[in-house]
Amino acid sequence: MPQFDASTIINLRDLGGIALAGDSAVRPGLLLRSGQLDRLDPAADPAVAALGIHTVVDLRTEHEREERPDQVPDGARLIVADVMADSAAARAAAGDDVPARLDSVLGNPAIAEEHLGNGKAEKLLCESYRAFVSSESACSAYGRLLSALAEPDCGPLLFHCTAGKDRTGWAAAVILLLLGADEEAVRAEYLAVNPAVRTAFTPLIDRFTTAGGDPEIADAILGVRSAYLTAALEEMDRAYGGVEAYVRDGLGLPDDAVDRIRARCIA
Repeated sequence: MPQFDASTIINLRDLGGIALAGDSAVRPGLLLRSGQLDRLDPAADPAVAALGIHTVVDLRTEHEREERPDQVPDGARLIVADVMADSAAARAAAGDDVPARLDSVLGNPAIAEEHLGNGKAEKLLCESYRAFVSSESACSAYGRLLSALAEPDCGPLLFHCTAGKDRTGWAAAVILLLLGADEEAVRAEYLAVNPAVRTAFTPLIDRFTTAGGDPEIADAILGVRSAYLTAALEEMDRAYGGVEAYVRDGLGLPDDAVDRIRARCIA
């Protein structure tokens, strides 16, 4: 699966080429994932302009969108699908809206240690991933993403959050499972974003650790781990029994829409 050398987009990846059941694969150039698009400049990144992105699905919170608005490619439509909308205020008050606060959550090493040390960071991320499956806003957001993908005029679709690792990572996992990828391939794709994400956040990591912050906390917050994906997969199996029922009953996608997605995206 290609990762693009795009200086203005964090972690831009094409899901094309990932192996699926029946000696098939994901069709290249149709399913793209990334981090935020606030610095997107197609003129500076010809490879990005050449992708012909037609639809952008933004999985971020309202605060994230206002702070760093997307720069959408010319001619592309923007769809807002806020995964954490219905719990943003409560989670922010509790201090556990980690996927939406990557810049601020590591701002004070002492506070980070109090709230995220001794394994708390990994536990919070696992809770967030379970909420990606179970919360009303997450089901609505991921349903909106898949509905857009099923539309006849969808064209190449890019979906993203801030770092392109958590909300985006679960979206990619669901799509790949729906298309027929096995769990090993899904997990490999999910974990493959780690180098790009950590490179993008090196200045934040360095500031945190230089100020005395625990590198383990930074790694848990700014990376992806198998345990996070496992938490979401287990929640999906517990609540729905698998991806087919999750997409149908949890995300509200009819069978004909699933058929259209498969017809378009499987090579």
